[in-house]
Amino acid sequence: MSTVDAGVTRFTASPDELAGLTASVARTAEHYDLTAEFPQQGLDAAHRAGVFAAVIGERFGGGGLDAIERLRVLQALGQGDPSVALIFANTLGTHVAQAHHDVWPAELYERVLAETAARPVSINTARAEPELGAPARGGLPATTARRTASGWVVSGRKAYVTASTGLDYHLVWAKTDDPTPRVGHVIVPGDSPGIEVVPTWDHLGLRASATHDVIYDEVEAPTENFLEIPYQGVYRDPAGQGGALALGHTALYVGVARAAQEFFLRFANERVPAALGRPIATTERIQTVAGEIEAQLVTAETLLYDITARAVAGDEIAIARTPLAKVQIVRAAVAAVETAVAAIGNPGLTRHNPLQRHLRDVLSARVHPPQEDQALLNAGRRALGVES
Repeated sequence: MSTVDAGVTRFTASPDELAGLTASVARTAEHYDLTAEFPQQGLDAAHRAGVFAAVIGERFGGGGLDAIERLRVLQALGQGDPSVALIFANTLGTHVAQAHHDVWPAELYERVLAETAARPVSINTARAEPELGAPARGGLPATTARRTASGWVVSGRKAYVTASTGLDYHLVWAKTDDPTPRVGHVIVPGDSPGIEVVPTWDHLGLRASATHDVIYDEVEAPTENFLEIPYQGVYRDPAGQGGALALGHTALYVGVARAAQEFFLRFANERVPAALGRPIATTERIQTVAGEIEAQLVTAETLLYDITARAVAGDEIAIARTPLAKVQIVRAAVAAVETAVAAIGNPGLTRHNPLQRHLRDVLSARVHPPQEDQALLNAGRRALGVES
């Protein structure tokens, strides 16, 4: 079995390592936000730090970081560049699944390990579709996997495929052409013939995430590259039901809020209005605002790490509450950034200051499943004892 240990920095998620990771990724964040280019330099910096190898299972030669350590990495990356963090978050999901369940074909995963030793290999599921929308809402994909003598041929169009222009492996969510369709992901290398990226991503936040549409036109894959998901007549996305891994994406936005706080504190200590004659950080108003921001972030981090620790330990109540925790963490992170912007005023919305970028980025937290309305609906039904 191939491993990733040769020549790769061992990353242990120590406080100093996390701070260094944030700083190294942050160096190019403004550039990529302005250009909306694929954030290759940020991903390279994360790879040099060793985080891509760190989330691979120990039995494959990786660092085997645990769930809490992975959240700390995502928060640190999000504080530096959330587009890099999002691409990494999608990738680590595959490595965590492989470490526990051997989901991928062994030979193909060995190839991924060998490539990861040399560069930041990105992996992501291509799930949403223009007609279907978010798969967490239910329904079957229009994308099909047709049987051939040598495997599968995949055809369809996917929306919001993060890292599309630089994606090394696409896990294309599709249904088979069987009389009773099977549902699963077909693993397709990013350089396969028939893949076309359609540049549709022009959002306010996470501009460098390359979350474009992708067309798969008769893309071939071997038989073993189909990873089946049990289907019993009505497909529901298991990722939308909460669980110990559900807060991974949420963690990166807590990092965004910490970056906003960092700018606010520096601005408050450096800003000396002529009429005041001293830094605004010395005023009770700004001190109270700083306290409000910290209170929001303490709330977010406490929920994030405590409920994850309990869920990983098998606490069924914590697992059931994970979607609600996501709602509250996102609300707190957004509130922290909005509070900083409101207190600073015009400088907070000025293009050459990073705070406006943090505000745009943190708003993207709301679109990740489970989305707020669905999480609240499910929680309300449970509380009322009403079946869905």
